[in-house]
Amino acid sequence: MWITSSLHSLKLSSPFLHGSTSLSHLSKPDSSVTQHPLKSPAFLPPIRAMKSLQGRVVCATNDKTVSVEVVRLAPHPKYKRRVRKKKKFQAHDPDNQFKVGDYVQLEKSRPISKTKTFIAVPVPSRNGKQEKEEKGELGIPLESQQPQEQQA
Repeated sequence: MWITSSLHSLKLSSPFLHGSTSLSHLSKPDSSVTQHPLKSPAFLPPIRAMKSLQGRVVCATNDKTVSVEVVRLAPHPKYKRRVRKKKKFQAHDPDNQFKVGDYVQLEKSRPISKTKTFIAVPVPSRNGKQEKEEKGELGIPLESQQPQEQQA
């Protein structure tokens, strides 16, 4: 009993108890660096994740649908070495123009079916590879392509 009576008689003199003093008129410490809220610049475009992917057609048996295998490099969780990760996507091919082995680009679109959310677009071919194949490896015509001289 004497403990409770002593606690009631004890008065703490603090201006912050029970909200008797507002914090607005207290002085704030001066800082040499003023902090402004960080705003992103207006000229940067919004970030859109996974806009398009590239891969190889592995199955083209279904009508208007191709199965595309996309290969990416990712670090191994334990060994931190980059390993190939493969994933197959179903893509819409309205003209059935792609065959197995073709390289295509997958463009994100609205869901076409339960598993198809990409449209297959042909990847522009690299002209440098085709020119080398025509002329030979070093750009010199092969013996079979040279005119043969008759020996007497």
